[in-house]
Amino acid sequence: MNTLDFHKAKEEGKKLSMITCYDATFARLIEQTDVDLILIGDSASMVMHGEPTTIPATMEWMAEHTRSVRNGTQKYIVADMPFLTTRKGIAFATDCAGRLLTAGANCVKIEGVFGQEDVIQHLTLSGIPVMSHLGLTPQFYQAFGGHKMQGKTDAAAEKIIEEAKKAEELGCCSIVLECIPAALAEKITKAVSIPTIGIGAGVNCDGQVLVLQDMLGMSGFKPRFVRHYLNGAELIKNALNQYAADVRNAAFPAGDEIR
Repeated sequence: MNTLDFHKAKEEGKKLSMITCYDATFARLIEQTDVDLILIGDSASMVMHGEPTTIPATMEWMAEHTRSVRNGTQKYIVADMPFLTTRKGIAFATDCAGRLLTAGANCVKIEGVFGQEDVIQHLTLSGIPVMSHLGLTPQFYQAFGGHKMQGKTDAAAEKIIEEAKKAEELGCCSIVLECIPAALAEKITKAVSIPTIGIGAGVNCDGQVLVLQDMLGMSGFKPRFVRHYLNGAELIKNALNQYAADVRNAAFPAGDEIR
């Protein structure tokens, strides 16, 4: 898949599936699946580093996670621009985006549009694909007063619609819509020609994204919009307990495992 395929997918009505990934091991598994896109989210801050929010994610972390994932897959990779990297001027943002592409990303994701139109346009005109992220943008959680659904009032909904249209105008290749009413997500999806990828935004987006550890039942995080496709936590704990028991009982190693 390449950036030009985004428009083609929307035109053909093909739903895009995107999943987060942060390391080469999982990337190798995803490479063997039908998943379309990989997102190296700043959610790595929480999932991989144990932080309470995405705010502590650094460029160093994001670049290293991007490189690790690229080492395990040839799929299209989108990498998050960390907190404030797009708010320190065009030169700084371009350098950060360049680092992510050099590490192996095909596209960068930027939260919000208003107030950083110049950065977004400069990146897209410089040949750096940009995915916009609207609605509940986790880097703005302090301003939002927490991780809350956005776009519930007419004024808030209209702002998100205008941001989506501006994202398309500035050259963004797609838009993530997070935690907004399904009716609003459907309206935005119809209003722009670039694909929308939802998370907690209903079924009428042009695609969906989930955090890998959430959908595998490994994170303990289960909001309404997350579906567990596996009880991963229990499976892994059971395997570890079986290993520990085998060691205690001198059942491992045995047979052909001994050289």
